Amino acid sequence: MRTMAWWTLAVLAIGGELGWVPSVKEAPAAEREEKSEMATQARVFLKDYLDQFARLEIRANLAEWRAANSGREQDFAAAAEAALAVRQYHSDPAAYQRVQQLRGAAGLSEVEKRSLDLAALTFRRNQLPPDLLEQMVKRSKEIERLFGTFRAQVDGQRLSNNQLLERLAKQADSSSRKTLWEGLKQVGPVVADKLVELAELRNQAAERLGFANFWEMQIRLQEHDPDPLLAIFGELEQLTRQPFVEMKAELDAELARRFRIRPDEMMPWHYDNPFFQAAPPSERINLNEFYAQKSREQIVQIARQFYHQIGLPADDILRRSDLYEREGKDQHAFCTSINRSEDVRTLCNIKPTAEWMDTTLHEVGHAVYDVGIDRSLPYNVRQPAHTFTTEGVAMLFGALAKTPAWMIQCAGADEDRVREAAAAIRQQRRREQLIFARWTLVMLHFEKSLYENPRQDLNRRWWDAVEQYQMLRRPPQRNQPDWASKPHFSIAPVYYHNYLLGELFAAQLRHRIAQLAPPGDAAAELSFVGRRDIGDFLRENVFQPGGTWPWPEFVRRATGEPLTAKYFAGEVTR
Repeated sequence: MRTMAWWTLAVLAIGGELGWVPSVKEAPAAEREEKSEMATQARVFLKDYLDQFARLEIRANLAEWRAANSGREQDFAAAAEAALAVRQYHSDPAAYQRVQQLRGAAGLSEVEKRSLDLAALTFRRNQLPPDLLEQMVKRSKEIERLFGTFRAQVDGQRLSNNQLLERLAKQADSSSRKTLWEGLKQVGPVVADKLVELAELRNQAAERLGFANFWEMQIRLQEHDPDPLLAIFGELEQLTRQPFVEMKAELDAELARRFRIRPDEMMPWHYDNPFFQAAPPSERINLNEFYAQKSREQIVQIARQFYHQIGLPADDILRRSDLYEREGKDQHAFCTSINRSEDVRTLCNIKPTAEWMDTTLHEVGHAVYDVGIDRSLPYNVRQPAHTFTTEGVAMLFGALAKTPAWMIQCAGADEDRVREAAAAIRQQRRREQLIFARWTLVMLHFEKSLYENPRQDLNRRWWDAVEQYQMLRRPPQRNQPDWASKPHFSIAPVYYHNYLLGELFAAQLRHRIAQLAPPGDAAAELSFVGRRDIGDFLRENVFQPGGTWPWPEFVRRATGEPLTAKYFAGEVTR
């Protein structure tokens, strides 16, 4: 059936009820030829564009991989040059205008239209004057340098961020904890004014591209619609408020015993994380006990066997990957699809800990998603539906490292000990989810406010958000740019919401997958071990479509309903 405009369908429907149907005239031959020519031109453009894009991106991905593994200055310089070449290619205004013209071509397939839409997004975000782009990059890099080289002065000592965090975790005296916490915030005044200037510069860039401000630009270029996005987070805030209140009361009582204070005396420095974005260690369980006796190679083998058992083999991925610590190598973890085809790799620094078991499953989760995308799709459609959907899949798998059934069946943990500690394991997992959710609400709403008015009283606005969403007590008389001590405002602006959307998507996937399991199996307790039907479901419904549809349509097709916070809320509500 030929697709018709909505108004044609409406007339046909009305005419059918009245007993008559108007004739639909066929377009003149000249018009049909013109449309056919436009479609031909669009296909020619796409072939050339995708060939050039692939060549430049593969070169940039390989350069980034070399730099991350070597740590050499010349490799980082080469990686920066290759990444800039990709941006410069997409900065051509004539090419952008051509994409815009061709998006209206009739006779294209849906996937060809999607490829043009994605190309238009990539060109649009790079349509900035070179001098403005250079200023933004320069100022951002300067702030990154200040973060990287800053050392706090505490009790006459120069201390790094890691040293302060280590001391905070061990310190029991409240006064000393406050001093350390304040040390972790000392970088704020150093960078705050520069961050405000950068925010204003970013707003200028956004306005040049037709957006109200930088926040709106970033949101829309990530293919989010601001209103529905904020509605999802509004739903999340409402659904998690009471569970968070109850959890925090328990946590505060526990920490108050540790610090020998009353629960109503708890202050921000009594939580080990300076932003209260992660759960403090549980007094009941340390998950490392289940992994500490394994070698780092055994951690990899556990992951390898698990993915093989569910029909998503990772042997080729792991063979290409760099998995263990080495001098000069990047100290973190990531997954990269070098050519949006078979060459997918992970970089890790695996150790026998619960966190690295989680991270290994997480990064390989990204990788099996990339490998599973239909390779017949156009190059720029051959990607996850959205950055949060691949985060969601990775989180889905990473969480298994802290799921009792998986720990027994796949990691070989002592069954009696796991069952004895199961309630504490679940409690800590629930704490992690709730704390991160409420912290992300702070980041989302503060950053939106920051770009709406960079010159407002941001110090006050920050603590307003912290009190509202995290329910922490504002330190009396404090008027410091504590917000500015969070490096994400410069290095990953307007991005944090995608991490939590990933958690929502993971919970929604767990709910959908649970429908494939025997009745009575709780979604959050599924181990997946040996379940090839789960691997098949993910491959067919989540991986293969790639970026064929905008994420709202993709989520609806993959899970059977629009993205919602209710399944995440169901996991954290007792």
